[in-house]
Amino acid sequence: MYRPYHPPADPQLVRELTQTQQELRTHVRLLPLTHEPEFIAGCDSSFPTPETILSVFVVLRFPSLELVEKVWHTGPVEVPYVPGFLSFREAPNVLRTYEKLSQKPDIIMVDGHGIAHPRRMGIAAHIGVLLDKPSFGVAKQKLTGSFTEPAVTKGSISPLTDKSGELLGEVIRSKDKVLPLFVSPGHRCDQATATRLTLACLRGYKLPEPTRLADHWAEEFKKELR
Repeated sequence: MYRPYHPPADPQLVRELTQTQQELRTHVRLLPLTHEPEFIAGCDSSFPTPETILSVFVVLRFPSLELVEKVWHTGPVEVPYVPGFLSFREAPNVLRTYEKLSQKPDIIMVDGHGIAHPRRMGIAAHIGVLLDKPSFGVAKQKLTGSFTEPAVTKGSISPLTDKSGELLGEVIRSKDKVLPLFVSPGHRCDQATATRLTLACLRGYKLPEPTRLADHWAEEFKKELR
């Protein structure tokens, strides 16, 4: 995937961000939900310009997936681009967006990774801990780990593991013959729940409805910035 050139990160900044991730990681809890969700949110962020971030939350009723609410917030990017630490660029604006929701969700599906991250702190885990809300990640590309390609039919699953065999997530074929998704728990959610909800939110597209609609509305909201 193409990424524009960025100067090397400041070593002191990398140390500080690493320390913060390690601290956040101590708060992660991988647990099944205590009750079936009534509302599920989708969260996505994009960068309309190198200096600007746009974050979107949609809230859907579950299991009907009726759209209940959509909100967005845009602001300046506060942290430089550092591979493996993108959650620090996204999280502040994501939290401001979340504050705008009238209907708070029972669980958040994030366009990105949960614990399927080199330090087990992808954006879904990051914001889950900061909000202390159940969360999980649904990513379009692998960040770390190894897997065997799942069968080409919708619903096929294979494990995503690290070098020691630890389960980081599951690789899910969400539609026949399309590239798979990488699903991992973030916080107050376990792998079984993350996988089950991802499959339950598929409606014929590659992406499950919460993140698909968050991505759709991000494109619509961008038009208001032009």
